[in-house]
Amino acid sequence: MAKKLVAVFLMLVVVVAALHIPEAEAQDGDHKEYKECFGNCLKECEDRDAHGQTYCEMSCDTECASLESAERLKNIKV
Repeated sequence: MAKKLVAVFLMLVVVVAALHIPEAEAQDGDHKEYKECFGNCLKECEDRDAHGQTYCEMSCDTECASLESAERLKNIKV
């Protein structure tokens, strides 16, 4: 009986903790280009593809992250 009570208590703690984790947000101007790219890409993907939201989020994240990384590498001064 005690094991079941401890298990239920731990599950309750995990659920409450999961509900209180805030969603990550960019600070002021951080990653502005990525945010714009992702928003545009996601809208276009959902409008034209029938793959679903998860597919669109993953493909847009990959595309916009690579564009952001390329832009950062281009701006590095040697």
